[in-house]
Amino acid sequence: MKLQRRPRILLRGSWHSINIGDIAHTIGTINLINTYLPEVEIILWPKNVRDGVKEMILRRFPNLQIIQKEHEVQSAFQECDFFLHGSAPVLVGQDELQRWREETGKPYGVFGIGLGDSIAVDQRDLLTHAEFLFFRESVSLQRAQNQGVECPIMEFGPDATFSTDVRNDQTANRFLSDHGLEHGKFLCCIPRYRKFPLPPGGNYWEVSSPFDPDAPVDVEKQKRNEEMKEHDHAILREAIIRIVQETDMKVLVCPEDISQMSLGKEMIIDKLPEDVRQDVVWKETYWLTDEALSTYIRSAGLFGLEMHSPIMCIGNGIPAIVGRFAEQGIKGFMWRDIGLHDWLFDIDRPEDVENYVPTVLEIAKNPDAANDKAAKAHGRAEEFQRRMVDALKKKLSI
Repeated sequence: MKLQRRPRILLRGSWHSINIGDIAHTIGTINLINTYLPEVEIILWPKNVRDGVKEMILRRFPNLQIIQKEHEVQSAFQECDFFLHGSAPVLVGQDELQRWREETGKPYGVFGIGLGDSIAVDQRDLLTHAEFLFFRESVSLQRAQNQGVECPIMEFGPDATFSTDVRNDQTANRFLSDHGLEHGKFLCCIPRYRKFPLPPGGNYWEVSSPFDPDAPVDVEKQKRNEEMKEHDHAILREAIIRIVQETDMKVLVCPEDISQMSLGKEMIIDKLPEDVRQDVVWKETYWLTDEALSTYIRSAGLFGLEMHSPIMCIGNGIPAIVGRFAEQGIKGFMWRDIGLHDWLFDIDRPEDVENYVPTVLEIAKNPDAANDKAAKAHGRAEEFQRRMVDALKKKLSI
């Protein structure tokens, strides 16, 4: 496919706006392609760029075309040469990918997705006929191979969030200054529910489902969250107490999604001893990816129960520990794939719980060694991501 004009890619991504990691998928993908394939034109077809996300993306990529209306999609189907499905927990854009295949017959590929336990026949066929498939951890790659997906290029390809570089230094610096947090003298901590809270059936649930804002409260999910939140956050509190008592570091308790501000106050801030709490800051409002990343890169590292904030950190050479549990799925295993297996903890395993706090403390007490380790992991992730772009380049015959 030798083109006489700039190749055009239709990027499907930006799944929703309530999680800074899902926002970062798209920014990372665009940055990755712009860096290594500057001759390519990208058209973004987002699912959700509300809540200031569209404006933030356009500040970073002012020449980016974002389409949302049906006539724009139809034009993009005619004009674009390749459909790229962005990073996601699963093949979120399967319907749109199938539509592209049926209506255009033009090539498509997938960057950095996860895969569930089982693959339906129609999805297996769709994946098999892709030009390439990159899975964000090797567990998903193995699942695809075991279930008969036969795409010619199937490899581990890290989540595109590793390449996120958007910044809001002014807002981040103002917040840090107002709360006495010095560059390199604090760690970030992120709480998390087992299950994302669904809409209010009472006063406790303050956020809506990203997929169905009118859905009723899921009683079983609510029950599971209540059952496990003390277990899950006790080790975070212990880590914070030890950091404050044994080092000169402070701690910022901050969110990755919009359910985590009140959770952080309830399960961390309000349960800390008074003499510790004075050195712990609570981020009580939600933020977008640019302010969050500007904050992370000024920290000494990050720990907690989330995945994409750690990815954003490692992508910028900042140490980050991942705490996971079964409800999160398998995305945490990418830490093993980039050489950070000893910074990955399953908090349902007593032996991992025992080692979690000492590992956080090691980062706080030996920041130079931690930074070196983070930088090496970043380098490995970059190598894998370069392979992803190289595969795309070959398919575009650039």
